[in-house]
Amino acid sequence: MARLFTAGLTLSIPLVLARVLHLDEYGTYYQLFLVATTLYYVLPFGVVQSLYYFLPRTQEKRPFVGQTLLFMSGAGLVGAALIWGLLDHVAAWFSNPALLEHRGTLAAYTAFLIGSFPLEVSLTAQGRTRASAAVYLVSDALRACVMVVPPLLGAPLHGLMVAVAVFAALRYGATWLVSLRGVTGPLVRGALFREQLAYSAPFGAAMLLAVPQQNAHLYMVAGAVAPAMYAMYRVGCFQLPVVDLLYTPTSEVLMVRLGELEREGRLEEGVEAFRDAAGRLAYVFLPFAAFLFAAAPEFIGALFGEKFLPAVPVFRVSVLGVVLSILPMDGTLRARGLTRAIFVSYAVKAGVTVPLVVLGVRHLGLMGGIGSWAVAEVVGKLLLLIRLPAALSTPERPLGLLDILPWPALGRASLAAGAAGAAVFVLRTGAEGAWGHLPAGFLWRVLPLAVAGVLFVVGYVGVLYAAGVRPLAVLAGLRPRRAV
Repeated sequence: MARLFTAGLTLSIPLVLARVLHLDEYGTYYQLFLVATTLYYVLPFGVVQSLYYFLPRTQEKRPFVGQTLLFMSGAGLVGAALIWGLLDHVAAWFSNPALLEHRGTLAAYTAFLIGSFPLEVSLTAQGRTRASAAVYLVSDALRACVMVVPPLLGAPLHGLMVAVAVFAALRYGATWLVSLRGVTGPLVRGALFREQLAYSAPFGAAMLLAVPQQNAHLYMVAGAVAPAMYAMYRVGCFQLPVVDLLYTPTSEVLMVRLGELEREGRLEEGVEAFRDAAGRLAYVFLPFAAFLFAAAPEFIGALFGEKFLPAVPVFRVSVLGVVLSILPMDGTLRARGLTRAIFVSYAVKAGVTVPLVVLGVRHLGLMGGIGSWAVAEVVGKLLLLIRLPAALSTPERPLGLLDILPWPALGRASLAAGAAGAAVFVLRTGAEGAWGHLPAGFLWRVLPLAVAGVLFVVGYVGVLYAAGVRPLAVLAGLRPRRAV
């Protein structure tokens, strides 16, 4: 619930900044945070996530927390040094010398942000979930405030960067105070630290491939177009956090269920558990993607303003990411111990992305950038899908690809989503003249999106009911349940 609330806060940041910053400044803002977030996900090398494994299994928690804090502090300094030394080259690649005006604040923000990465994870891994939820709420609320209040008061982008650097420094100090509270033992144990690094290395290596691959199209487009056009591209890549909020808990519950079935000697039931989870996600993600595709002009216009309507074609391609999240394949493979297949998928995606993104952006511009991302994502998902039948098979029950997919759910959800999406296209054609004469103001700007949303929901639910599906029962099945 805390993450759901903070996702709403995080969602508000780019929407507000899109209206108060000049288009060039908005593009520069996205480029600055692209650099910072890339380092934030790569440099931790999986050490923070290792706390989920080690802390529940030890009585002496302080060494693992202390080692992680020290490691992340060092990683933050490395990140700051990389920004300080390489930002000239990045600015030249992006053809945006304005980045250099923020060298110091970006370096400080990155160092403190990486150093404070363990805050919520250390609390959650110790079972202090209420404290972790409170930290999520307070931290993300403060971050949203410091990012939107200075620009709303008329401060330029430099004021925003100073504010977030100060916020990150305060968060870093809070991380040391809160994470070590109540844990016992020395701050560091060499043997335990080596064990922690050995556990973290595979995940860290995967992130070294996955994060640059995911961001390659963003860097390539940033190097090929002006900051204002890059801002347009980033709006096109914008996604609501619905996928993360539903996919992650569904995948985690499926992993628990597969583990229980394995412990009980009922491996053959794993395919039913997978089909059930994927089918429920299909009933949510397929209509969500169909609505975003059909109502893309209304969606972009309502959230970001009419000046960003040229981003609609890019946005419609980026919606493919929602569709590709229907099958919880990575969780299934991890539950079966087939993590090598996930690493191979990352490696192949990285190899495919480089030539695609270079040629795509060079010859097709923005559509080439998002198109290269889409092709690489499809390739990666297909590689995981190929390994899925073996992961769910047993010696007594070998399975093929056709055996593991939830065909009834996919068919009904596709039919209902397609019909509802077509209704939105018809609505736009019939009401285009009327929408053009609406008064100015946020509520009037949102009206077309609201009408399209109501029409889509009514059409989708109506078709599902006609097909014998009860949507409320599907949504109830998506709630995470504690294993008994």
